[in-house]
Amino acid sequence: MAASREYPERPVVGIGGVIVDQGRTLLIRRGSEPLLGQWSIPGGTLELGESLEEGVARELLEETGIEVRVLELIEVFDRIFPEDGATNAEAKRKPRFHFVIADYLCERLSGEPRAGSDVTDVAFAREEELVRFHLTETATRVLKKAFAMDRARRAAT
Repeated sequence: MAASREYPERPVVGIGGVIVDQGRTLLIRRGSEPLLGQWSIPGGTLELGESLEEGVARELLEETGIEVRVLELIEVFDRIFPEDGATNAEAKRKPRFHFVIADYLCERLSGEPRAGSDVTDVAFAREEELVRFHLTETATRVLKKAFAMDRARRAAT
């Protein structure tokens, strides 16, 4: 039986992929909780027997229609969402959501962006346009790292 994402017994492994293509990154608008309706980095949860890189490639294809090559790890972090109104002790004992997320820099191989899976919209954004999308502080930090990594990769070639 698959573990629930909501009120999980253990942290759930989340994966995300940042595509930087022609100086722009692809963002998605989330169609489910957590962060329903907000712009974010495409991704989802790792499936049993799947490597992190395989999961990233699968999730990006499902959510955006883009086939990618996973290049390198950007950052690993945790996201813990307490139940609304929960005390600190309750939130730690039984959070509503608890993800450990690994986000990767990806190269676009093929496909045209489209909203798929649990995504309601997709959009490309330049680094200086990120503020328009009201991303979380963590997503903004990860995206800025990805843009810097992409610039460094291009300078090295």
